[in-house]
Formats: sequence, structure tokens, C-alpha cells
Amino acid sequence: MNRISSLPLHVAFIMDGNGRWAERRGLPRLDGHQSGVKNVRPIIQYLNDKGVKYVTLYAFSTENWNRADEEIDGLFQILENVIGKEALELHKNGARIQHIGRLDSISHKLKQSIADAVKLTKNNTGINVGFAFNYGGRTEILDAIRDIADSGKDLRELSEVDFHQFLYTRDYPDVDLVVRTGGEIRTSNFMIWQTAYSEYYFTPVLWPDFNEEELEKALRTYSQRQRRFGGL
Repeated sequence: MNRISSLPLHVAFIMDGNGRWAERRGLPRLDGHQSGVKNVRPIIQYLNDKGVKYVTLYAFSTENWNRADEEIDGLFQILENVIGKEALELHKNGARIQHIGRLDSISHKLKQSIADAVKLTKNNTGINVGFAFNYGGRTEILDAIRDIADSGKDLRELSEVDFHQFLYTRDYPDVDLVVRTGGEIRTSNFMIWQTAYSEYYFTPVLWPDFNEEELEKALRTYSQRQRRFGGL
């Protein structure tokens, strides 16, 4: 294929459709989550090879706690089983992992696995991989406001640059491209501040089936758009 003319610096994924992928095959929903987790590494590797510097994956939202306990517990068990292995593989490729969201309410074992992955890769200089886990955009903004209040900063002097420093993603640039799989057309409380001028790409392809070819389509669509940021 021809070279893509303009690549995003930061790509974010709303990874939707794992459960439906499994149901369409007569499988338990957790099988879909298992397949979805397996799909993360090749997507990250593809973006890294292309030269994209930041990727964020919406893995579990604050609203997902409303799902059945069995599904939540099963998803957490999957993550506990694979996060160490996946972190090692990403580490070998120079990726730097960051957790985006809250760590409260999740098991000690999973919390420790996340902390270990972040620590293992903190000095890497390759692609930056943010896992938005137990994340909600409104919660992030409220947490930022609380932290700003605690800091004693004069709110009348607060700039957008200042506010950015209190977000979970303070080390990340704003999102250039948001890809949502699974056919739904909504933002689902994802990075409300960081996506103010993002380009969106919606696809009916379910996340476990979203491969390098589908990602190539998304990147090519992005490269053909004109980003004016409110200008002409």
C-alpha cells in the first residue's frame, strides 16, 4: 500500500463489541473479552511500526460497573492472567505503559499487576500506551478540579495548559483520532477534555475482528480530513 500522508500523534480506541462478537458465535461473553484482549498487542505493534507515538485504549469505564458481577469478575480475572505477560511483550518492544483512571474498587492483585507493568516500562522511549481502566471522562474532570482546589492555585489565573496538568493524561497530548468499533456512534464519557478537536472514525467491525487492515482504513480516512481547529 502507498504511504499514509499524515499520521495522528495520538490515537484512542473505544474497544466495543467483545460481548456481541461472542454471542454471534454462540459463545460466552467472556470468550469475547478474551479475544478482545488478544487483539490489543498486534494493534499497538502496528501503530508503533507506523510511527504513532501515543495510543490510549478504553478498557473499562466507570459505567461498566453496572454490568453483571459475573462478567466483571471474569474480565478482571482475564486481565490478572494476561497483564504481566502482555507487559513483558510490550516492554521488549520499548513501549511505555500508563494507567489512566482510578485504581479504587479493583482487586489488590489486579492493582499490583497494573503498578508492576507501569514500573517495568517507565523508562522506555517507544510508543506510549495508556490503558483507560476504571475510567470516566466526567470523573476525571471532577478529580482534576478537586486536585486544583487542594493545590491552592488561583482559579482566576487558571489556563487550559494549567488544567491539562491535573488530568490523568497530563503526560499525553490531546487525542488526534478516536476509533470506535462495534457500530455504535457515541463517545461514552471518554476523554471529554482531550477529544475536543479529535477526528472520529466509527466502524461496525467488532473489536476482536478489528485487524491491521481495518486500522489502515481508519488511518487513511484520518489523513484525508482537514483539521481546522475552528479556523477556515
